[in-house]
Amino acid sequence: YLLTYTPILLFADSRITALWQQWLLGVLTFAALYLAALKAPREQRLQVWTCVIVATGFEIFGSLIWGLYRYRLHNVPLFVPPGHGMVYLFGLLAAGLPVVRQHGKRVAHVILAGATAWAVAGLTVLPVITGRVDVQGALCLPVFAYFVLRSPRWALFSAIFIATGELEIVGTTLGNWAWLPIAPWTHIPSGNPPSVIAGGYCVIDASVLLSMRGLAALRARLPYRAGLKTIMASMTSTIAPRA
Repeated sequence: YLLTYTPILLFADSRITALWQQWLLGVLTFAALYLAALKAPREQRLQVWTCVIVATGFEIFGSLIWGLYRYRLHNVPLFVPPGHGMVYLFGLLAAGLPVVRQHGKRVAHVILAGATAWAVAGLTVLPVITGRVDVQGALCLPVFAYFVLRSPRWALFSAIFIATGELEIVGTTLGNWAWLPIAPWTHIPSGNPPSVIAGGYCVIDASVLLSMRGLAALRARLPYRAGLKTIMASMTSTIAPRA
């Protein structure tokens, strides 16, 4: 269902002409994400909504500040942050798919092989068709490979490649957004889309995990600080001289 919603959403966005219509698509996508995550465990729901917040920051930087890619209306559409949440939720749910349970990490190896083939094609075959040499996508391949091969959450990152591959191909084909031929600042040539941009999404999702750990550590320290303040107040009242 998540993989079906994305192309329908992007098709609708490619046909609208007013910003308020795009806002409606954003509200609809937030509602779809809420309903999709409703039955997920509480910890997973927290990760999904943390991803929405973290991804918003990455989108503002990547599109509006760095300018790696530009959306059709020169903004960050309201449906993009919950769209990242959908990608993350799809990755979380992928670990329970029958194909993953049956074949285990061989699924990740097949997906990594497909990502490698796409990256190589972006440097050799696809430039003849698209007129672009996709160095940026190839540079993302080692990042993606690291997360797939070394992370215990390899199923999540493998599924992210499937989800992001679909949305990037559909989004750039329909004109929802476009990647610049040459990346600003770094001047690295890029495909439209870059082949293994899933590596960038892996960085976003790893940032979600780091954010979750930071929040957990903060929550663990708060009772200690509150208790310390109580003890210090008690000691102060005991030590203070009586009138």
